[in-house]
Amino acid sequence: MESIEQINYLKCPVATVYQALTSQSGLGQIWTKKLKVKAELGFLNEFDFDEGYITKFRIVELIENRKIIWECVESDPEWIGTKVSFELNEKDSVTQVTLNHYEWRARTDFYRWCSYNWAILLHRLKAYCEA
Repeated sequence: MESIEQINYLKCPVATVYQALTSQSGLGQIWTKKLKVKAELGFLNEFDFDEGYITKFRIVELIENRKIIWECVESDPEWIGTKVSFELNEKDSVTQVTLNHYEWRARTDFYRWCSYNWAILLHRLKAYCEA
């Protein structure tokens, strides 16, 4: 199994980052404006990237200001069954965000492209939360 791992450091409180990653308004600013999101265990977050299908992630873990885990249940076939986690740690007014997209079946070109795009998402998250 393959895993994509990215990290970034944001100069803002952890609560700001958690809110951005669990709310319609936050994810709408950093990922896609076409979405249905709710910070509720078991909820199916929906993201539309205009690719002919809706990407759906079930929320499987929510620990406020600490951890978010989604499981992909509908999307590109390479994503189905994978999980995405966001681990948050604040120290000295800086929040460390570790993103892990894991349980990939193979390291493909799509996998590599997604790694690039996760880095972009973390860059947008930083800009949004620090603004």
